[in-house]
Amino acid sequence: MTDYRAPLHDIDFVLNRVCGLDRILSLPGYIEVDSSVVRDLLAEAARFMEEKVAPLNRVGDVHGVKRNADGSITTAPGFIEAYQAYVDAGWGAVPFDMGYGGGGFPWMVGVALQEILTSANMAFSMCPLLTQGAIDAIMHHGSEEQKMTYLPKMITGEWSGTMNLTEPDAGSDVGAVRTRALRQTDGTYLITGTKIYISFGEHDMAENIVHLVLARTPDAPPGTKGISCFIVPKFLINADGSLGRRNDVTCVSVEHKLGIHASPTCVLSYGDQGGAVGYLIGEENRGMQYMFTMMNQARLSVGLQGLSLGERAYQQALRYARERRQGRAPGAPAGESSPIIDHPDVKRMLLTMKVTNEALRRLTYWNAACIDVASHHPDATEREWAADLAALLTPLSKGWGTDMGVEMTGIAVQIHGGMGFVEETGVAQHYRDARIATIYEGTNGIQAIDLVGRKLGLRGGEVVKRHLDAIAEAATRLKKHPDLVEAAKALEASLQATQRATEWLMAHATDPLSMLSGATPYLRMLSTVTAGFLLAESALIARDHAADVGDAVVAERVASARFFCEQLMPASDGLVGAVTGDAQLLMSSI
Repeated sequence: MTDYRAPLHDIDFVLNRVCGLDRILSLPGYIEVDSSVVRDLLAEAARFMEEKVAPLNRVGDVHGVKRNADGSITTAPGFIEAYQAYVDAGWGAVPFDMGYGGGGFPWMVGVALQEILTSANMAFSMCPLLTQGAIDAIMHHGSEEQKMTYLPKMITGEWSGTMNLTEPDAGSDVGAVRTRALRQTDGTYLITGTKIYISFGEHDMAENIVHLVLARTPDAPPGTKGISCFIVPKFLINADGSLGRRNDVTCVSVEHKLGIHASPTCVLSYGDQGGAVGYLIGEENRGMQYMFTMMNQARLSVGLQGLSLGERAYQQALRYARERRQGRAPGAPAGESSPIIDHPDVKRMLLTMKVTNEALRRLTYWNAACIDVASHHPDATEREWAADLAALLTPLSKGWGTDMGVEMTGIAVQIHGGMGFVEETGVAQHYRDARIATIYEGTNGIQAIDLVGRKLGLRGGEVVKRHLDAIAEAATRLKKHPDLVEAAKALEASLQATQRATEWLMAHATDPLSMLSGATPYLRMLSTVTAGFLLAESALIARDHAADVGDAVVAERVASARFFCEQLMPASDGLVGAVTGDAQLLMSSI
C-alpha cells in the first residue's frame, strides 16, 4: 500500500457532469449499463492500483530491468505478479469491443482507468498502453483472420504489443525507415532491420509479444508513401492457436534512461537468422496511415501521463507541505514555526498544481469523449464533427499535457526544497519519469506543427472557429455570476489574444516558415485558453447542479476556475508576439 489515492471525486464529476457519461453509454455498440456501474468499476480499479501496482513504483525505479545473456529481460521484483493480477482482473479489456473479449465500455472510461494506473506506476503502465495501441491498429486495419488470431489474447493482456517505428537513422523522420520486408511465396514477409526505443520490446510479463513493425518492400516508393506495416510476433502462432517457434527477433540491448527505469526500452534486431516472419496489415505502402490510427490514440494516452504524474506529485507535495514546518507564516503566533502550506508562495505552487491537474483531466477526458462519439454516434454528421474536434484536441492533450506534467512535477520538487533533490523522498522520480512524455509519440514540437499545419485548416478553419465560439459563449455565461465576472474578463482577454494569433496563422498558411516559427507558442496559447474554458464550464455546471453536488463542490469549482483564469491564464496572452514575430529573425539569430 502507498500514499497514492485515486481522485475519484473529481474523476466522477468530469465523467458525469462535464463529459456526459450516460449520453456516451447510450450510443450504439457500448455495454448497456449506467454511470453507477462505472462508478463502482473505478472504485474497484482504484483499490487494485493503489494496493497492487503503486507500491512497485519506487521498487521499479531502483531495480530497473536486466538484460540477460540470451537477450531476455528480467523485470523488476513484483512486476510479473502484479501484471498477472492485472490480467486476471480484466482491467486491460474494459474499453474494447465485446466481440473480441473486451468489456464494451467507452474509451473515456478506459482513459479514467489509464489515469489511475499511470499515477500508480507509469513504468508499469507502459506495457498495457503500448498493447492498446497495437490493438487499435489491428482492430481498424487488420484482416478478420488477424483479428481473431491476435486480438482476444491481446485484449486480455495475455499477449502484449509494441510499436516499432524508430530506427538509428530515422527518429522523428519515419520516412527514412530502412527495415526491409521481402514477400514470400506463402504470402508472409521476411523482416530484416533494427528498431530502437521499443518500449516493452522484450520482457517476462506476458507469454507473447506482438510487434507492429514499419518496413519497406523492395519496390516501395521513397519516403512515408513507401512504408508498410507488419505483425511480427515474438512467437509464431500454430494453427490451433498455441504458441509455436520463436521468431527471428532479438533484444540486443536496453537503454539506460533518465526515468521510467522499470520500462524496458529495447533495441530490437530483426532477421539475424535470415528474417523474422511478418504478416502484412492491409495493403503495402499504407503503413503510415495505419500507424497513425494507433499513434493518435497513443498520443492522448501520453498526454494523460502528464496529468497522472502531476496528480501523483501533487498529492505527495500537499502531504509534505502540511507536515513540514519552517518559518513563520503571516498571522501565525510569534515564536512558532508554521507548516509551509501556510506560506503564500507554497500555497500558490500547490494551487497551481491542483487546478492545472483539474484542467488536464477535463481536456483529456473530453478528447476521449469526442473519440467515442466519432466511433459510435448513429448520425454521420455528428461522427464527423466529433472526429474533427478530437483531431484538434489531440495535440493539445499531448503537447500541453506533457509540458504541464514536467512543470507540475518540477513544482513538487520545489515544494520539497532540498529534500526534493534527494532521491530517497521519491518526488524526484515523478520529475524524471515525466520528462520522456514530451518526447515520445511525436515530440511536442511535432504536436505544434501538426496543430498549425493540419488541424487549424480542418473544414477551412471551421473546426477551430466553432471551438473558439464555444469559449466566447462560456465567457458570456460567466458574467451572469458576480463572483465569476473577473474570470469572464480574463477568459475574454485570452480568447481575443488567441483569436488574433489564429487569424494570423491562417492568413500565413502559404508561408511554412512563419507558420512553423509560431507553432509552439500557439499550442501553448490555444491549450491554455481551452483549459480556462473547461474549468469555467465546470464552475457553471456545478452551479447548475448545486442541489446534487453540494455547496462545497460548487465553491471548489468556482475557486479553481477563478484562480486559473485570473492568475495563470493571462501569462499566455503575451505569446501573440512569439506567434506572429519575425521568422527570419528567429532563423538567423544563431
